[in-house]
Amino acid sequence: MSSALRQHHINDLLVTLSPEEITRLSPSLELLLLPPGLCLYEPGTPIQYAYFPTSAVISLLYEMDDGAMVEIAMVGNDGVVGVAAVLDGESTLSRAVVQNPGYAYRLAGEHLKREFQRGGPLQKTLLRYTQALLTEMAQTLVCVHHHSLEQQLCRWLLMRFDRLPINYLELSQESIANLLGVRRPAISEIAVRLRKAGLIHYGRGRIALLDRPGMEKRACGCYFIIRTEQDRLLRKAKGLSLDEQPVVASIDQAS
Repeated sequence: MSSALRQHHINDLLVTLSPEEITRLSPSLELLLLPPGLCLYEPGTPIQYAYFPTSAVISLLYEMDDGAMVEIAMVGNDGVVGVAAVLDGESTLSRAVVQNPGYAYRLAGEHLKREFQRGGPLQKTLLRYTQALLTEMAQTLVCVHHHSLEQQLCRWLLMRFDRLPINYLELSQESIANLLGVRRPAISEIAVRLRKAGLIHYGRGRIALLDRPGMEKRACGCYFIIRTEQDRLLRKAKGLSLDEQPVVASIDQAS
């Protein structure tokens, strides 16, 4: 992989690691292209791999009594999917599904667990990330019960765009409604208002963010609480350098 390409595959957790940790982990990191709809793990099943997204966004979904799947958190280049593998949880009650295709580094859960148990910067980073993830889940629950659907949608869109390397989102209104646990007509009505206000443009399953400051004014305070806590816990480091070139593969080719 060229150094120019590698610079575009950055994960905020990996860049916080020490040179020694990067040296130990690099030979085992696989850079995979994750297609939309791919399920990384199911509820109650052992978590074999951890995924550090660089451009993909993964939804953590919880199944309701009626079978509907509601998003309880999202993970992008700010985090890791499968953190339970290092916390002796082995499995979770959520399902991890790729919503926005892109790349992620994959690492065997046992390898990550061994590095975690060394007690270095990786351990501190993963514990802080877990706290940030719990904050996002708790604040999302507050948001659902106390804020309007328009505020919720604006918060959700901003959080999505924060994790994407581009300013448009390829996801249908039906999919967004399902993730938020609401009916599609309600999302469609709000999307029309946001488009007329010049905040977004949408069509053919694509939503583009046109006015971030305007969107932030429409969102509830939950967005800023989540973002501030994430920034506090996970100070973004710069200059990830993988001493060993990671393996580039298609997810279909990975064992």
